[in-house]
Amino acid sequence: MKFCSSILAICALAPAANAFMVQPPKTVTQPHTYQSQTLKADSNYSYLGNLNGDDVKTKTTVASSTSANSVSSTPAGAMKKSTASPAASSITKYDKPISTKEIFDNITPVTVQGGSLRTCSFDESVDRVTVYLKTEGRPLNANVELWQGPDNSPQKMSVYLEDGSLRPFRATIETPGSSNAVAIRNTGQMEFPLTAGLEADMSGEESPAELLLADSQFRTVQGGAVYTTPFPPSVQSVQVALRSDGRPLNARVELLQGPNNNKQVMDIYTEDGYARPFYVIIDTPGNGNVVRIVNTATVEFPLTAAIEPYLVEDAADESNGPGGMLWS
Repeated sequence: MKFCSSILAICALAPAANAFMVQPPKTVTQPHTYQSQTLKADSNYSYLGNLNGDDVKTKTTVASSTSANSVSSTPAGAMKKSTASPAASSITKYDKPISTKEIFDNITPVTVQGGSLRTCSFDESVDRVTVYLKTEGRPLNANVELWQGPDNSPQKMSVYLEDGSLRPFRATIETPGSSNAVAIRNTGQMEFPLTAGLEADMSGEESPAELLLADSQFRTVQGGAVYTTPFPPSVQSVQVALRSDGRPLNARVELLQGPNNNKQVMDIYTEDGYARPFYVIIDTPGNGNVVRIVNTATVEFPLTAAIEPYLVEDAADESNGPGGMLWS
């Protein structure tokens, strides 16, 4: 019995000597490089996006380390097919000026009932969207807003059309950054529905407002000032561009036909008039059309305006009734 106890005591003391010594690890766990880089890159992410486009470069650098093996093992034909953008073929380009009524035949519109709201979201690859509104001949009252993130509307406009079929609405909204959406609210009664359509531009080219301001003689409209321009009957539609030097833009654009007879009214607000200039094409059928631009801001907020004809017909009917009578 004593002999067994001695043997058990010796066996117990032998491994105990090594119990207090630091043992080397059997396996060494390497840090997860891709995860740490991803967290570092995503730590600067914002729901508003990077307006300068730096976040796109960071994500490309991080993703290149993980996709190196997959690209090397992918055939050349398959790689070209995967890198091609499927949405690039949906870009609609017009070789010549086209009327708003003809564009409605090429898009898929939606109906917005009176008092209802419809929204449309899109990804960052969209540079700008063109909004189209029309009715079946009744008046149109609507609010069009650009949403970017929660509770942020960098651009708003209130639209009134006396006849939404004769003079449909057509405006281009710049969408820099990410998390963009367009909201269209029909502020009219239930008896006045409207038809809305959107067209995305992902060409990466300059905006139509920048092209118009660069190719035409623009004018500076000081805060509280009014700028009017008449057009002959041969002009079927005009294009208007408004821009500021980066400060907020508040303006009202009106189409008048006859003395104080508003056919179309737009109240515009833009948070940054340089990054998001306002561009609209106004149909001007008939005679005696005048476009009036009012800078509704104070004197500290001037804006730059450019107005040029868009569609011109050579053989326009300029004849009036007996005695020069003209209904408008």
